[in-house]
Amino acid sequence: MSQNIFIGTDSGATTTKFSGVRENGETISTKLLQRPTSSENGRGAVISGWIAGISEFLAQNQLQWSQVKGVGLAIPGPYERYGVFGKTPNLPASFSGWDVYSDYRAALTKQAGHDIPLVVGNDGNYGGVAEAQIARGSTRASVMMLMPGSGLGAAFIGADGLSLDGDTLAGMEAGHMPVPWQLLGVTAKPLPCGCGRDWGCVEAYTTISGLPHLLAEKLLKFPDHELAKSSATPKEKALSLRGRAQKGDALAVEIFDFQARVMGLHVANLVMALDPGIVVIGGGLMDHETTTPEFRERYLRIVSETARPYLWIQQRDTLKIVPAVLGDLSQAIGAALVALYQSRS
Repeated sequence: MSQNIFIGTDSGATTTKFSGVRENGETISTKLLQRPTSSENGRGAVISGWIAGISEFLAQNQLQWSQVKGVGLAIPGPYERYGVFGKTPNLPASFSGWDVYSDYRAALTKQAGHDIPLVVGNDGNYGGVAEAQIARGSTRASVMMLMPGSGLGAAFIGADGLSLDGDTLAGMEAGHMPVPWQLLGVTAKPLPCGCGRDWGCVEAYTTISGLPHLLAEKLLKFPDHELAKSSATPKEKALSLRGRAQKGDALAVEIFDFQARVMGLHVANLVMALDPGIVVIGGGLMDHETTTPEFRERYLRIVSETARPYLWIQQRDTLKIVPAVLGDLSQAIGAALVALYQSRS
């Protein structure tokens, strides 16, 4: 008898990734399958692309549609309600109000010839589900994940393996909490954030989005630095910082050390509220292909050293802070795992 499987689709505005898990939670393949989302061609093109991508994934792994017993879809927020897109800046305006849950489930059922349950959720939350499965191992420890990239993704995964979504599906939007000014020695005007808040969102101090502003401030201390004289755009200068830091550039090292301190204080805040046993740090700063072990270890060490003094004594002794390991596959795997977990309930 063929084994049942669960498929995960992780769809952004530009690309969609596909993965899957077996009934025991084992990942079917760690080979990245990524295809264009084609959102510029409308809703129908997106749905068709998802179905085609799943068919390709199944063929690559000698599997059949008849084995698919559930599908998970990881998508960015915000949402009007479950499975319905809100106004998302990176997607066409026509996608606002789209009941993607109903359209995708209908397409899945038509393709497979049998009803396929569908779960839809925040891409960051689903990434946390996958990383939590690995980080906790055979334990039931709760897991918090923070993913600094272009923005700050965040997720909290309970003992049941599922993410904290919240009543309006905006749970764990922790990147938009304010930074603790008094502990950072920051007195300037709060950095702007794409969310529109003006209280100094953590995201603006820990991710790529805030690097141009942090660089502009740091160049006041390093007026003779190469970047002070460069004709490159602010974004180009900011994107060069990670490579410079890994070569020992003092300015770049100070910026990432500062970001790590902000992240450490944020970890302490969230641990006080959520009390996880494990904190996973993901995102580009933990990418094994673009960062050195020394860079990753320094960042995690500063995060840990900054956070621990503010934790309860028992938390200081037991909390684990570890790097993410799944990279680009985490959200697709997490979507598949949620479909699996929901099938058991």
